[in-house]
Amino acid sequence: MGSVLSRPERAVDYVPETVTRSVKLLVAGNFGVGKTTFVSSVSEIKPLRTEETITEASVGIDDMVGLPGKVNTTVAMDFGRITLNPQLALYLFGTPGQQRFVPLWEELARGALGALVLVDTRRIEKADEVLSVLEERGVPYSVAVNRFEGAQSYPLDEIRDALDLTADTPLTALDARHRGTCLQSLITLVEFLFHRVETRR
Repeated sequence: MGSVLSRPERAVDYVPETVTRSVKLLVAGNFGVGKTTFVSSVSEIKPLRTEETITEASVGIDDMVGLPGKVNTTVAMDFGRITLNPQLALYLFGTPGQQRFVPLWEELARGALGALVLVDTRRIEKADEVLSVLEERGVPYSVAVNRFEGAQSYPLDEIRDALDLTADTPLTALDARHRGTCLQSLITLVEFLFHRVETRR
């Protein structure tokens, strides 16, 4: 896919007149995997956030193991937009990571062409819940490993095996703070989804 990426500065308020196609995508993943950071990194508009401070009410409910510095959590969704090329705009909906928000995931998934699932190798077993939810609801997805600073790096083939991904499921690596790597993972997802659509036709 020949893509002309939009400018990194957030000066675009309206969808460019050249855009003729739009795609709704989910940015999914377990609690604390970097979804809000990802959407903020790529969005060409000021992203919508619904973050709240984590309180004592989360004790015993939200798994904070491995997340010592996390003080905020998404309670509804993140929303951003990126014009991937002059004709195509992506609308990104970041889902909350906790299991109790699955009913909200289902609503956000309505009309979504697919999902980008972020995973953290330090808590890779947590990704199984998210992948299962998407598979049960027939939402196609690709997976992107968010390379957290200080986390051990593993070959993508080992991560594919650990997640039991099918051979045709795209798997990439990114740093959710860095726009370039995030964009490449989005392009990989969009190419995968469009290929699925064309194949079915």
